[in-house]
Amino acid sequence: MATKPNVKVIKRRERAPQETQETAAEQPAKKSAQETAREMVATVTGWVSEFQQKRRAETRQALNTLFNDATPQPGKA
Repeated sequence: MATKPNVKVIKRRERAPQETQETAAEQPAKKSAQETAREMVATVTGWVSEFQQKRRAETRQALNTLFNDATPQPGKA
């Protein structure tokens, strides 16, 4: 026969302190406006640098392809 799982009864007096502890643990510490702005600037700066690196790599590859195709090869006519 299967046994019933244990059920814990929580009374109102016991529940109130538990709820306040949970809400205090869930809320992260508030950041100042300056810290928030710094994070946003760092994020955007990262995006810009990634975009620039990608663009440089694509440009380098395009130029190499262009000049390799335009250079006459001595064995090919």
